[in-house]
Amino acid sequence: MLAAGVAPTAFTFAPILSSPSATAFCAAQLHPHILKSGLLHCDPYSGTSLVGFFGRSGRFDEALKVFGEMAVRSVVTWNCLIYWLVQFGRGHEAVFWFRELVRGGDALSDGSLVAVLPAFGSPEQVHGLVKKIGMGSFSTVSNSLLNSYCTCCPMHVAEKMFNELLFRDVVCWNTMITGFARSNVPEKAFEFFLSMQHQGVFPNETTLASVLYACTSINGREYGRYVHAKLVKHSLNTSVFVNTSLVDFYANCISRRDAHKVLEEVPGNSTPCWNALISGHQGSDDTTCLVILRDMLRLGIKPNEFSFSSCLKDPSLLDLQQVHSLIIRLGHDGNDYVSSAIISSYASHGIVSYALAYGVALDPDSCSVSMNALAGVYNKARMYQETKELLLHKRVRDTVSWSILITACARNGDCIEAFGFFRQMRILGHCFDNYVFVSLLSICTKNNSLYLGKLIHALIIKTNSGCSDTYVDNMLIDMYAKCGRIEDCLRVFEEMEYRNLISYTAVISGLGLNGFSHKALSWFKAMEKDGCKPDKVAILAVLSACRHGRLVREGMKIFKNMKADYSIEAEMEHYICVVDMLCKCGHLKEAEIVIRGMPFQPSTAIWRTFLQGCKTYGVTEAHVFS
Repeated sequence: MLAAGVAPTAFTFAPILSSPSATAFCAAQLHPHILKSGLLHCDPYSGTSLVGFFGRSGRFDEALKVFGEMAVRSVVTWNCLIYWLVQFGRGHEAVFWFRELVRGGDALSDGSLVAVLPAFGSPEQVHGLVKKIGMGSFSTVSNSLLNSYCTCCPMHVAEKMFNELLFRDVVCWNTMITGFARSNVPEKAFEFFLSMQHQGVFPNETTLASVLYACTSINGREYGRYVHAKLVKHSLNTSVFVNTSLVDFYANCISRRDAHKVLEEVPGNSTPCWNALISGHQGSDDTTCLVILRDMLRLGIKPNEFSFSSCLKDPSLLDLQQVHSLIIRLGHDGNDYVSSAIISSYASHGIVSYALAYGVALDPDSCSVSMNALAGVYNKARMYQETKELLLHKRVRDTVSWSILITACARNGDCIEAFGFFRQMRILGHCFDNYVFVSLLSICTKNNSLYLGKLIHALIIKTNSGCSDTYVDNMLIDMYAKCGRIEDCLRVFEEMEYRNLISYTAVISGLGLNGFSHKALSWFKAMEKDGCKPDKVAILAVLSACRHGRLVREGMKIFKNMKADYSIEAEMEHYICVVDMLCKCGHLKEAEIVIRGMPFQPSTAIWRTFLQGCKTYGVTEAHVFS
């Protein structure tokens, strides 16, 4: 074109720079042409294409330089910059430029809101702006908001927004069905599937695949067969996406033989459908996954990274080594997900040296998931400093990386550093997961830091993070109990949606620790009435409460009936607790009988406790053992 003497126009450069084949060398050649022709200053199209190219390549210094030099910018220019900042995990910068766009008075587009939404920790912040500027009627905006609510908030919050929508297309129905299918109430996905049809919205392939996933989660055989009939009736069983979900449903809920039959009817013998069959055989005691992998190879179907990742989830050591060899031979050892599966498999077999040797040889910039897996291995091996060094050298840290990093600091006792990383994580716009909160709450518990613990609790409530998560709630109970706030401890327990044995044990332990021994006994009885059978830790907690409250008769009754009532053999910790209780109350003869009746040798701690009791009550050795 240039050789023919035809001058480029405003629309010449955008198709070239947006092409997948565009390289850094190509951009370096075109950039001077754009400057020379004056197109960077007179229209937004050429500059926007350059910003998009640099953003797509992660070269934000150059993208921002071009952005700053542009005399004329369109909303697309702003959207392009914000979108790529979000995609590269630079959410804080994306929010900054979005606010600059709003302050500048330029008209926002639906693309502006969709681009910036993932950068905010909570969709409520964007939702308020959407209502203010009246863009809630844009389907792209409302669907993106709804998806964000389903991802970051409890499903009942997303359902509230869904009910407020004036127009509901198949996309927003699919968003709700997918959200419920992956929630702790997957049966609601099927309810929405039926409601959707009653309201005249025709399901598509995404709908059916999601509702089949929900049927698999609840083991809903009849529901799944109903969906199967629907997709056959409407000729939607030709999609690889749907057939993969169908094979997965039959393999997990009906029978593996029926799953094989469904697979035989799938046209083209696609790799994803075979992968679903492999996934359906996971957890079995035989080597069926490897047999399926072998059948794939015989039929000329190439396994992909998912095939290998599935086969590596629970293999024997010999099978692991054989699959590893096959991965290398087929050239999949450079894949991030396959590499992470190899690291995790070697670590699960206890061969930490193999996992570490394989992991450290990988390129940390191109193997982000593998680096997270390697950091997890370091954490389990108590190599916390190595964990920190590995993750701090990562160019881009995702939510998982931050979680592992904070956990490593918490376990290593680096409390200030852990909260510092948490602050950075928030600034960069990452969502928090339950592991982060559990790690931070464990720090508050160890250091009796009630103030920090209450701040974390408030943040959990504000962001709806960890909502209805029993593990997080149990940590809150333990934190409040050990910080002496029994009222808050009991309030958290009462507000819990799901309680387990650990919840009750934490309350009983906290009551005993804070001098409410009679209440601890009452809660122990309430736990049994609620259907929670005590384990050895719960027994130790109630015995400890009896020790603190000098409730010898009640404590000895529980101790003597451990085997008969709860099928629990007393261990050294139980004996130490009981001997301490008896000695503190002056029942030295009974303590001696307990020690002599132990089925194993008394420990140094037991003798120390007993002798301290003798000293306290002025009893000599001759008197006791006569």
